Amino acid sequence: MIGPPSHLQSFLPLLLVCRLDVSASLSISLSAQGNGSSGVSSGVPQRASCSEQVVCKAGVLLPVWMPQNISTEETAGRAVIYFSSLLYMFLGVSIIADRFMAAIEVITSQEREVTVTDENGEKTTTKVRIWNETVSNLTLMALGSSAPEILLSVIEICGHGFHAGELGPGAIVGSAAFNMFVIIGLCVSAIPAEQSRKIKHLRVFFVTAFWSIFAYIWLYLILAVISPGIVEVWEGVATLLFFPLCVLMAWIADRRFLCYKHLRRNSIIETDGGLAPKGIDVIMDEKFHDPSNSTSNSTSTIVSTDNSKDQETSREEMFQLLKDLRKKHPDKDLDQLIEMASYSTMVRQRKSRAFYRVQVTRQMIGAGNVLRRYAAERQARRAAGAALGDADLANTTCIAFEQPQYQCSENCGTVSLWVKCQGGKRSNACLVDYQTENGSANAGSDYEYAQGTLEFKPGETRKVIKVGIIDDEMFEEDEHFFVRLQNLREGDGPASGEGPENTKLQLVEPQSATVTILDDDHAGIFSFVQKELRVSESSGTIEVTVTRSSGVRGTVAVPYHTEDGTARHGVDYEKTQGELEFINEVTSGVIKVCITNIAAHDKKENFYIVLEEPKWLKRGISALLLNQGTPSPEEEEARRIAEMGKPVLGEHSRLTVIIEEATELKSSVEELLKDANMADVIGTHSWKEQFIEAVTVGAGDEGEENGEQQHPSGCDYFMHMFTVFWKILFAFVPPTDYWSGWACFVVSIAVIGVLTAIIGDLASHFGCTVGLRDSVTAVVFVALGTSIPDTFASKLAAVQDEYADASVGNVTGSNAVNVFLGLGVAWSAAAIYWEIQGEVFRVEPGSLAFSVTLYTIFAFVCIGVLQIRRRPSIGGELGGPKVSKVCTTLLFFGLWLLYITFSSLEVYCHITGF
Repeated sequence: MIGPPSHLQSFLPLLLVCRLDVSASLSISLSAQGNGSSGVSSGVPQRASCSEQVVCKAGVLLPVWMPQNISTEETAGRAVIYFSSLLYMFLGVSIIADRFMAAIEVITSQEREVTVTDENGEKTTTKVRIWNETVSNLTLMALGSSAPEILLSVIEICGHGFHAGELGPGAIVGSAAFNMFVIIGLCVSAIPAEQSRKIKHLRVFFVTAFWSIFAYIWLYLILAVISPGIVEVWEGVATLLFFPLCVLMAWIADRRFLCYKHLRRNSIIETDGGLAPKGIDVIMDEKFHDPSNSTSNSTSTIVSTDNSKDQETSREEMFQLLKDLRKKHPDKDLDQLIEMASYSTMVRQRKSRAFYRVQVTRQMIGAGNVLRRYAAERQARRAAGAALGDADLANTTCIAFEQPQYQCSENCGTVSLWVKCQGGKRSNACLVDYQTENGSANAGSDYEYAQGTLEFKPGETRKVIKVGIIDDEMFEEDEHFFVRLQNLREGDGPASGEGPENTKLQLVEPQSATVTILDDDHAGIFSFVQKELRVSESSGTIEVTVTRSSGVRGTVAVPYHTEDGTARHGVDYEKTQGELEFINEVTSGVIKVCITNIAAHDKKENFYIVLEEPKWLKRGISALLLNQGTPSPEEEEARRIAEMGKPVLGEHSRLTVIIEEATELKSSVEELLKDANMADVIGTHSWKEQFIEAVTVGAGDEGEENGEQQHPSGCDYFMHMFTVFWKILFAFVPPTDYWSGWACFVVSIAVIGVLTAIIGDLASHFGCTVGLRDSVTAVVFVALGTSIPDTFASKLAAVQDEYADASVGNVTGSNAVNVFLGLGVAWSAAAIYWEIQGEVFRVEPGSLAFSVTLYTIFAFVCIGVLQIRRRPSIGGELGGPKVSKVCTTLLFFGLWLLYITFSSLEVYCHITGF
């Protein structure tokens, strides 16, 4: 016979104790029934009679709807109104919880810079999150998802004179049952066919699973065993203190401290949490720890990254994704493809519990898909990046040359250099000085020295500088000189930058221009500008410039052709050959070659463009001298000089063209590989942004994973109109950018408290109107209403996440936090209050103790089934083969139905409780 898994054996003693306690309590209950009411201790409050009629009482905020003795039709009408109002309030709480969770995401996403050192001693600065992921999940994240239940318990106690109620505790236990059985069961079935999801941080899950069951065992003990019917001060405080203890133990398990250090000496930060850079091993606090040295006492934190090839693999996958999208959508431009790829990347990115809650809520209320919207906005910002400089021109007047290089032949007489003035709104003229400066050309022998001042009157945008060029009959190399701009000022005022009134005038590049004087006595030297040219595979047709220097006389033809290197013609480029013709005084020509775009990752192929010997087509006097038969001595000297002017190839007659992956595509891929900060995705920056979002309808359906824009459906418009009141009302909540999210956090939780108080009153009034006790209303209706958003959020997390932690692991933590905070705070306050009054805080153990015991037994079954599902035959807690998936889902749903059925039957004494 196969025994239970080893990791469940520690739970069996607790289960045995629980069963013994249940048996003992049942015996006491039966004895009390046989002996009458005298068997009940005076310290235990008497339980309401099963036949006693439910009477409506005034709530914390809402009074009783009078009169109470009304007809059946009026009762049904009131019930419909109460129920409809309750649903609408649940919707309002979900929407304000959206704002609350966005604030939590911003708070827990705060980062700090740390200096890290790799094993080679190189130091770099990186950013790590301030909040540990496990701590944030068990504190702020759990508070965000469980805030209605926790606040309902606290408000019920405080609003009813510190007397115990049934609604708050019942909602907490009922919500825990719904989370454990329905949400996990739905997540098991939501995984696509033949896929499975495992919990990655199993040690953290075991800690939270233990506390989620212990919390309810402890609840039973203080209600029915330690001090039956009375919650003492120490019991309430101990319940509250279990919360930080639970967080501490989970953090220790996550960081592998205490017992874990004997298994692995290095304190490793999980890279899947996004806390460490990938591809390198780094250490913090400037200490390096050798893993092989078991005697080291270093306390430095090792950042382990064994997956050094993950980034390269991701880059390959991203290029393949873009290629697939291009084939699937040939009509889309690159910006649209990048937007679609960005959405697909963010869908697969690991996200927090807060994000899934916000995403589901906004889709449900017609606010749209936040990921798709953010992908579109991010691409729009990227595309508009080049236009940011234009925005600066609106406030700044910029002066510069129109181009940095000018050329002229030495017989041109005068060269014109244009200066432009653009941007700003000027009401006065601006002045700028110019001056020539020698290079290889000298003023007086090659050009005429020039200096002066240009005046740009309002509305003028161009001015010209003219410099005289001196011609000679000597053959010489090309020469150059400079013209510089300086001393920009407004009118007759000081130079720009010397006074505050001139801050809107600026000299920008190019502030100087280079003028090259080309010799016109000989044919010239023909060459490429550089030896090597790098082009993008998406360049299409490239233009390669061939220059003519040291002479511009005559018409010259320069043959050219392409040659294969590692690149092959017909595959990477199109073979090209021909002739460039340079007519008299033309200084440059262009060769065009077509590059084939095959969108290969990390591409680096090359081919060559070769210039052949130039040929004279129309020859000048120098060419005629070269063709004479027997020259005289004078003609021989002239022929030697003419030989120097013959057209020849220059230094770079063979150009290497290197084809690389598209630079814009590469930069886009690198940007896509960076995980988006989900705080930017769901956070808000201003009240204006919030009000625009409040009145905007978005497509709520998921659509295709490629992120194509979808149009809102009729359901989206209906939900938008149905919830627009809440949207506009909650747009007044401070944006998440204020006070790093804390302003939104405080205001949101206050609003949730008010709405929760109204929900408690509505639920109680609805229950008494239809004849239901508060404990039944809490277990069935309140628990269901507050847990619906978490249900869909967990389902989305199960489908999109690689692991099951976000969907399953967070359920156990949330269930524990519900008891420790929801009942710990409320019961501690009430116990202290009554202690000061000289009395005790009484809590009826009957229905609550029975409900807790039932949940605890079923929770053991649920945890055990999840661990059995980790066997290789199934593959993980979620998904797996169809048969096991369906059976598990039906089992968990069945446990929940049994729980609410037995709990309700016990309330009305159809079965025996405690």
